Amino acid sequence: MTKKSPSPPPPPDAERSQEELLKELAYLRAENAYLKKLDALIREKGAATRGKKPRPSKG
Repeated sequence: MTKKSPSPPPPPDAERSQEELLKELAYLRAENAYLKKLDALIREKGAATRGKKPRPSKG
């Protein structure tokens, strides 16, 4: 088994350009929006499955 060397930590924000910071901000906002939508879908699906009760079979 090979060990992965950890990637070097990103430079402090003071050393990053405004463009780099804006790109990261846009990425994080998109990721946050995606996760919020995913969470809402999971909650909706869970509520839908809890609301359904199996019908007893006739026989």
